[in-house]
Amino acid sequence: MDRRTFPAQRWINVALRGLHLVAVIWLGAALLDAPVSTNVGVLGVAATGFAMLALDTWSKPSHLREVSGVALLVKLVFVAWMAVDESSRPLLFWFIVVGSAVFSHAPARFRHAMLLERKR
Repeated sequence: MDRRTFPAQRWINVALRGLHLVAVIWLGAALLDAPVSTNVGVLGVAATGFAMLALDTWSKPSHLREVSGVALLVKLVFVAWMAVDESSRPLLFWFIVVGSAVFSHAPARFRHAMLLERKR
């Protein structure tokens, strides 16, 4: 399977993942009533998540046809939902956290299974 790469791609991905973790922690803290903005957390999670998805999809276009790619799209839908429905934020946050743990630690055979096969 061919992958596209560019110089510093790995380090950009590492930086995005670090920023994403900061945003997730920020959002979780805000949902637990810490004196920080929930909107900043939602925006940070959405922005870094979308950037990582874009980089992964550019690098491996078939990613969006895999279980892990579809799961990422569902997470982004949940984050968008959180942005417009404040009352749903706590429940969606925990769905996303649990789903992320399941999909990131599931066997590769499951995560990278193709859901949508390309017609030839």
